[in-house]
Amino acid sequence: MTSRIKLLALSTLSAATLALSAGTAFAAGAAPAFKADPAKGQQLAATCVACHPADNNRGAAANPILQGQHADYLVKQLTEFKNGKRKSGIMSVMVAPLSETDMKHIAAFYVARPALAGAATNKDTVTLGESIYRGGIMAKAVPACAGCHSPNGAGIPAQYPRLGGQHVEYTEAQLLAFRSGARGNSAQMTAIAAKMSDAEIKAVADYMAGLH
Repeated sequence: MTSRIKLLALSTLSAATLALSAGTAFAAGAAPAFKADPAKGQQLAATCVACHPADNNRGAAANPILQGQHADYLVKQLTEFKNGKRKSGIMSVMVAPLSETDMKHIAAFYVARPALAGAATNKDTVTLGESIYRGGIMAKAVPACAGCHSPNGAGIPAQYPRLGGQHVEYTEAQLLAFRSGARGNSAQMTAIAAKMSDAEIKAVADYMAGLH
């Protein structure tokens, strides 16, 4: 009886050892965590750079500066252009062939480039723009932009984009699009822009261009 008990115990121990070994082998063979490759992103962005330069050139004012933008934010926007949540005839065509992995590589390429400095251009509205950005518009329940986009316009990764240094014309156009409903991929920004006048939008867009 004792020998039988010992044999059973040894069998159980052997089975446990094999199971543990198998588990260890599985863990060792697990796929490594994904890491976006800026070099691959550069190849994939060969057509993107025509409108969104990546060589310290600010590019056309109608197109957003992507250099130094948050990678997660860029992937989110590309995804929403592809699924139609954000509308753009040009961008929907550009992103159609891209996979999620492609988008992450492209975002890694742009985020590796330094953010570009800009400057406010209208000295007559800079005080109003600063007031809105840093303190909001209390009478209209418009919150301070700095609360989400940070005091220096750097934004918060994965949530809120970098706005410091962005083209005045592009930022103004996006705020107007949020207000009209033409851009509908942020309920928060739609609600905020709906309370702002043309003059307020223009002033804060100009002020943000000079943040760094």
